[in-house]
Amino acid sequence: MAKTPVWKSIALSLTADIGEGRYVTGDQLPTEAQLASKYGVNRHTVRRALSEMADQGLVHARRGSGVFVASSPTEYPIGRRVRFHQNIEQGGQTPAKRILSLETRACDEREAEALDLQPGEIVLVYDGLTFADDQPIALFCSVFPRERLPNIEAALTQETSVTKALRQCGIPDYTRIQTRITAKQANATQALHLRIAEGAPILRTTGVNAAPDGTPVEFGRTWFAGDRVTLTV
Repeated sequence: MAKTPVWKSIALSLTADIGEGRYVTGDQLPTEAQLASKYGVNRHTVRRALSEMADQGLVHARRGSGVFVASSPTEYPIGRRVRFHQNIEQGGQTPAKRILSLETRACDEREAEALDLQPGEIVLVYDGLTFADDQPIALFCSVFPRERLPNIEAALTQETSVTKALRQCGIPDYTRIQTRITAKQANATQALHLRIAEGAPILRTTGVNAAPDGTPVEFGRTWFAGDRVTLTV
């Protein structure tokens, strides 16, 4: 069985310390010498761990001063009313979304089942990237029933917010009726968008949102950068 490299274990340990609030944004981490002594390794190994964390946007070095926490993992509640902008703002950060693509096509079997459609019915697929304070935290893919929401493409072009777009389509509110969370490893494309290493841990959520009458209006999958988000259920 392959063993986790020591430098990676150190990076994961320090990331956990940040996530649990032992170090907060702006705090200076212990020196390389102190960390080398703590973990029983040489300074080169510590430097590799800190470099990995810097690549992920968790820390940054100041020449002659040390290494400082750049950001803490974003708290992201998962419940019946999942709202991206609201979740990020409640954590004191600035939310943003970028549209990667809007595509109309026939649904596959999984999408048909989730949205209560017939196989082959037309759906709109919305792929995008979400940010907290200009740092990418997640990729998402939302699938909408086109016949049920005929104006959804125009609405999403005007409003990157799914909540506002659905409101334009006559859906004043919606709730999450199902959520599944799975641990994955980032593929090359996901790593590029999220600015993380290929194979880095990510969390995939799969959910179905429904209108007040219970009719499914969105089937969504989101891939969160594992070190940047803490999902709370």
